[in-house]
Amino acid sequence: MRDLAPEIHRQRLVVEGLCREPIDAAAIREYLSALSKTIDMLELLEPVTHQSPEFGWAGWIHWETSGAHFYAWDVPRLFFSVDVYACKAFSAAAVVEFTREWFDATDVAFKEF
Repeated sequence: MRDLAPEIHRQRLVVEGLCREPIDAAAIREYLSALSKTIDMLELLEPVTHQSPEFGWAGWIHWETSGAHFYAWDVPRLFFSVDVYACKAFSAAAVVEFTREWFDATDVAFKEF
């Protein structure tokens, strides 16, 4: 993909994992707030969550420098996916390790772009 705005820093990271326990709204909100502190992002609004009977949980947090989305499924398996987008540099390794530990993930995959 061509970089149409090379003077603007943009960093994206997707982290996905398998977990041992279902993830609920409280865990999502706590995770997103703690993630903000872990990678030094200024939280503008408290995390918001929503549960769809068909598609599982979703959560979002707004940072001064963009934000993060979180998704969790109970069915067909205990699975989560985190999308981080920021206009401020952050440590992808720190996000991956923090996320793995927070949810006691049995397996994690990630891609930075």
